[in-house]
Amino acid sequence: MTKPDVMLLASQRPNAMAQLEANFTLHRWDLAEDKAAILAEHGATCTAIATHGHAPVDRAMVAAMPNLKLVSCSSAGFDTFDVTALAERGVALTNTSSALCDDVADTAIMLLLGARRGLVPGDAYVRSGSWGREGMFPLQRSLKGRTLGIVGMGTIGQAIAHRGAAMGQTVRYWNRRPKDLPWAFEPDLITLARDSDNLVVIVAGGEGTRNLIDASVMDALGPDGLLINVARGSVIDEPAMIAALSEGRLGAAALDVFENEPNPDPRLTALPNVTLYPHHASGTVETRDAMAQLLVDNLGAFFAGQPLLSPVDLSAYAVRPNAT
Repeated sequence: MTKPDVMLLASQRPNAMAQLEANFTLHRWDLAEDKAAILAEHGATCTAIATHGHAPVDRAMVAAMPNLKLVSCSSAGFDTFDVTALAERGVALTNTSSALCDDVADTAIMLLLGARRGLVPGDAYVRSGSWGREGMFPLQRSLKGRTLGIVGMGTIGQAIAHRGAAMGQTVRYWNRRPKDLPWAFEPDLITLARDSDNLVVIVAGGEGTRNLIDASVMDALGPDGLLINVARGSVIDEPAMIAALSEGRLGAAALDVFENEPNPDPRLTALPNVTLYPHHASGTVETRDAMAQLLVDNLGAFFAGQPLLSPVDLSAYAVRPNAT
């Protein structure tokens, strides 16, 4: 039996790779020295791409694959993909938000606690001997009774909300549209920031959300506010955040993602009021294995003629004919 042809843009976890190699004819774009040549030779035979969000799927690649029907992505984010080109061609896209939901939500809470309770400077205080020399570490801030604002109420946003509520925080959220949820919807982002003690950002990346968190949002969050980003670095106006943190207009930030990765702006990393994590919210063995498995399972469902397990709605990117 002939195995379906799949263009592999990014290697996956070992177990997933074994399944991909067993069930598909893989064309290793990721290993090819001449990537244009492998697209020219095999692009027309491949009906699916297997990749992750750090390997761009651009318009030229889509054009080089005339029979492409599916892009199966093993990450939640796909802001490096030309989704308009996919939508125009009717190419389906799947991602793995459901697989990484809990670990990303846990990381958001870890950053929240770490920043509010001074985990990193507290660790340094003990290691340096300052505790013995200088006495009690400065008092920190409690979370119970505070307001947790969440920007983006998708699967992960809701998981963060449940965790925040369980800790005694009042949860409010901003989203492009309200949802039937037990937490208060706030349609104005500035108002949400002004009413929040801690603001977690968990929206999709891409041009539609670039600099969504700008200077006005940070000023509204204020000198006692904490800004947490577990989304994409592009969602925050980073130069404006550096200025706000430096000038005391924003109290603190706890960040898993940055505008320039893996080399964040040294002006940011030098600030004492930031808690930093290396874009590793989904970085556990269990979750990365589950993400890769979901990529494999989506490919299997597609080639079996079954419904995709985690499709992304691309209808908003489809070209609509002009009214006549």
